[in-house]
Amino acid sequence: MKDVIDKIRSYTQIKPKVALILGSGLGSFADTLEKNVKIATTDIIGYPESTVEGHRGFLVFGYYQNVPILAVQGRTHYYEGYSAAQVTFIIDIINALDIKTLMVTNAAGSVNERFRPGDLMLITDQINLMFTNPLRSKSINDGKPLDYYTSFYFDKIETIALNQHIALKRGVLCASSGPTYETAAEIKMIRKFGGDAASMSTVPEVIAANNYGMNVIGISCITNYATGISKDKLSHEEVTLTANKVQRSFTDLVRAIITNIFSDF
Repeated sequence: MKDVIDKIRSYTQIKPKVALILGSGLGSFADTLEKNVKIATTDIIGYPESTVEGHRGFLVFGYYQNVPILAVQGRTHYYEGYSAAQVTFIIDIINALDIKTLMVTNAAGSVNERFRPGDLMLITDQINLMFTNPLRSKSINDGKPLDYYTSFYFDKIETIALNQHIALKRGVLCASSGPTYETAAEIKMIRKFGGDAASMSTVPEVIAANNYGMNVIGISCITNYATGISKDKLSHEEVTLTANKVQRSFTDLVRAIITNIFSDF
């Protein structure tokens, strides 16, 4: 890991307070950072390449309202053929950079029928149906936080969203391995388990971040109704299209969170 950090430091000396992993269709936020420095993940030894459309493969260091940020353009997914440990390599890097707070975002399908495409959901907890764990063969931190998603921030973020006139729901994220979308029967199961939205990402990264003791904020962009709720066939194109439509409200919310919570650090 020392070689990785040395490589990053050869590009920039920015020391981020917050790391932000950007989901499908949401990567453009990184381009708005001031004084940004973009590092291609292909330049980092051991970094698994992202092959999914809409995930560009850059680590972007920069500032928003003088808050130093690392924005990850292009997450790696388990369904791309990588191990859970490889998927969370970025979390190892974030930890090695001594970043204490992680914001994760994703595109997700609505399991809760009250959640419509275009809604934003504050993630309050998660269900791991990937049947793997990034902490296998790793040491477990007994002093890790009680909350996978830091509940201290929930009310603050809801107030921020209200002040920005952004509708924000709370919900539980369920992740499966992919690459296919869940069946109607699986969606019924997820609903009975207490899931509100379904995704193929995020959960491994949050498990690893929790083990490192990071504070975690999670926001899902609801891009489609899950199988069995809608009669339309699901596609990645639909996911990206909806994410692009809500890009402004998502960006406004992320900016407001950074300004109101992290600018005083």
